[in-house]
Amino acid sequence: MTTTRGPGATAEVIAIRPGPPLTGTVTVDGSKNAALPLVAAAAALGCPVRLNNIPANTDVQTMLALLQELGWHVAQPVGKPTAAVILPTENQPVRPHLPQAARIRASYYLVPALLARHGEARLPWPGGCRIGARGMNLHFKVYEAFGDRSVLDDSGYRVEAARRRYGTVSLVLPFRSRGATVAALLRAVTAGRPLRLGEPNLSPEVLYVLEALQAAGWETRAGERLLALSPPPSAPSDAAWVVPGDKVEAGTLACAVATTGGSARIRGARADDLGPLVAALHRLGIFAVSEADTLTVNAQDGRLASRPLRATASLSPGGLDADFEPPLMALALGLPGTHLFADAINPGRHSNLLPQLTRLGAVIEEISPTECRLTGPQRLTGTGVEATDIRTGSALMVTGLTAQGVTTLGGLDQLRRGHADLPGKLHTLGADICEVTP
Repeated sequence: MTTTRGPGATAEVIAIRPGPPLTGTVTVDGSKNAALPLVAAAAALGCPVRLNNIPANTDVQTMLALLQELGWHVAQPVGKPTAAVILPTENQPVRPHLPQAARIRASYYLVPALLARHGEARLPWPGGCRIGARGMNLHFKVYEAFGDRSVLDDSGYRVEAARRRYGTVSLVLPFRSRGATVAALLRAVTAGRPLRLGEPNLSPEVLYVLEALQAAGWETRAGERLLALSPPPSAPSDAAWVVPGDKVEAGTLACAVATTGGSARIRGARADDLGPLVAALHRLGIFAVSEADTLTVNAQDGRLASRPLRATASLSPGGLDADFEPPLMALALGLPGTHLFADAINPGRHSNLLPQLTRLGAVIEEISPTECRLTGPQRLTGTGVEATDIRTGSALMVTGLTAQGVTTLGGLDQLRRGHADLPGKLHTLGADICEVTP
């Protein structure tokens, strides 16, 4: 049996069959959602930055390639495949045409670094998963607060840097946008100005950026209502950061273990990042505990009292990350109770996921475009399904582990955008997964 091995794999379809409970130990990769803003922060800092634990998924590799084309040097230390040193070059290249920036959503994180280097940023509209409208209007409001000017057209946008200004920049976000919060932090870095940001997003991915800037000398204070950032007395000469382990990959693997009635240890993700996921597993009657960097899941003899799950994606501090919702839905299909799921953050996600689950025989009631309910346990049957976005693909893999017969999953290019080798990690735990080659 062979499994897919990341972005270089030739197979475009994998086959999943039910098998014994998943058991063993596996380590997650670095987090895509953390690595992307940290790469952009390294570019914004203006000094050599060494990043460790960089994941090999295609979105992050695309981001690093964009930096190269934009005039940064990205060097990989010998024998360190998950490390890179990012530093600006002295030459000022002609502003390149960057159609590949449209492949990923996180290309917008590069705007502050481009403003510092070129005085303007010209980028196509960002791409990424097609999971509903996630506009950039709030980003442009952030840049406006710094005095920058934005020009938009059908093909993309241009942000022109303001002349050098001084003093504290203060603004309040109308909702807790992660992208706008990171944009404000990185623009404060490139402008060298203090920032007071009201109603910030305080997701782990934002806190990672704050930790990195603090290590580089910036003074940071983060509260639920106000985030403050102040420049260091002198510019840093270098920095070294570590990309935290992927909490979403850890949560997906935990749901896979639980849906098969298995027991496993999942290493690499921070315990604090997994609190909402662990609470959801407990509600579903699955024993799980996260300590230090290890998540232990035991669905064999560690069952708790099961209750219906209400999984509502939230931007509030300590809320359930929207990316946990799809694998939890896949798990809930096999557990008793009537479970409710809601994701208003990504309004198009259910329209991707639900039709694919329905192909497997799932009965899911759509309450609205962003809310649905299902009653389990349900008996599913394997068939051909498609990873129409990253999280739909990972949820379908979880579902295929218990669906009768064979589930074939296509669209692996989407899955690899967020996970270098999720099938391989499941295979390590004993999943019956194999490539379907042409």
